[in-house]
Amino acid sequence: MSDQLFKPIQGGSVTTPSGFQAAGLHCGLKKTERNDLGVIVCDVPATAAAVYTTNLFQAAPLQVTRDSLSNGTLRAVVVNSGNANACTGQQGEQDAYAMRAETARQLGLDEQDVAVASTGVIGELLKMDRVIAGIERLPEQLGYEPNHAEAFCQSILTTDLVKKEICVQVEVNGIEVNIAGAAKGSGMIHPNMATMLAFMTTDAVIPADALQLLLRDTTDRTFNMITVDGDTSTNDMLVVMASGHAGNLELTPEHEDWAAFAAAFRHVCEHLAQAIARDGEGATKLVEVEVTGAVSDLSARAIAKTVIGSSLVKSAMFGADANWGRVIAAVGRAGEPVDVNTVDIRLGDIVVLTASRPVPFDEEAALEYLKGDTVRITVDLHYGEGQAIAWGCDLTYDYVRINAAYRT
Repeated sequence: MSDQLFKPIQGGSVTTPSGFQAAGLHCGLKKTERNDLGVIVCDVPATAAAVYTTNLFQAAPLQVTRDSLSNGTLRAVVVNSGNANACTGQQGEQDAYAMRAETARQLGLDEQDVAVASTGVIGELLKMDRVIAGIERLPEQLGYEPNHAEAFCQSILTTDLVKKEICVQVEVNGIEVNIAGAAKGSGMIHPNMATMLAFMTTDAVIPADALQLLLRDTTDRTFNMITVDGDTSTNDMLVVMASGHAGNLELTPEHEDWAAFAAAFRHVCEHLAQAIARDGEGATKLVEVEVTGAVSDLSARAIAKTVIGSSLVKSAMFGADANWGRVIAAVGRAGEPVDVNTVDIRLGDIVVLTASRPVPFDEEAALEYLKGDTVRITVDLHYGEGQAIAWGCDLTYDYVRINAAYRT
């Protein structure tokens, strides 16, 4: 291991951590032949944790997963795309439990061992004959190889243009421990818990309570700091499973390598969160907003998300317009303490505002910078020690086109 706390694993995936298999296939929920049903399976009972959407209208699979996770362990998570199974009433709940029961039966597990996730169109019942037939085929597709993880990654996508996955390795007690993740999300992204759907695997030995604590804290600093369109989904869910196959001494906040493990865990979440923001529906660029000098980290997060979520800021980024007035207006309406006389703003390295007053800058240089595929906006409030980073994307014509015809 290098002098860094962790290192990336090229070509790594959710099946890289020891003890995990995956599969994905097309069962007929999508109109195209793209995969729409997938599963991750652990060879042993894995300690598990999850976070969920705070939207009051929560999809049926969330109820099922909460029930399965009540004992802090899982063996598998089954997921479909193309249909959210949300706002589908009692039938939707029965269908979600049926997905759990059939997956357990096919894998030889207890029903309580299986979590369920869905994503896609809201308000339509699942075509359960196709789902059940697909679940029956999943066991023969399972495997530990990269192609099995690839099939799973493809199975969870909806309007996504690219898959999102990552794997890193970190030393715990001198033992190599792997942490991996896969996610989907492109539209209806303004999480208040996690993201559209994300799944993480690790072979670390870590108890469920410590894993849940780490997950919640990391989520607040990563997935909860992205936005595409300001909409929080009915189906947002992030599930993490730990096989314990690495054999390290049990990880808790008191463990000497907890900081290293937490840093690697956060890197996985941050990478996936940024990938979702970059792949926002119709997006042409990733936009990062860093706020420093706030009264607290919590305040900085609120301000950063207000700026990144501003339709006017997002539109300016699409047009490569160095309109800093939209940025400072968003700062001022975030509802957080700010000294209106001390705000600095930069676009990349280009200073456009000092002490809340405009300064001359090279418009052509700013235009060229904003045409890039990654734009960084820095806001220094000079009002405290709080800091945060949020990620989003530009707002384009294609976003409207995609969402104007989502069901058709």
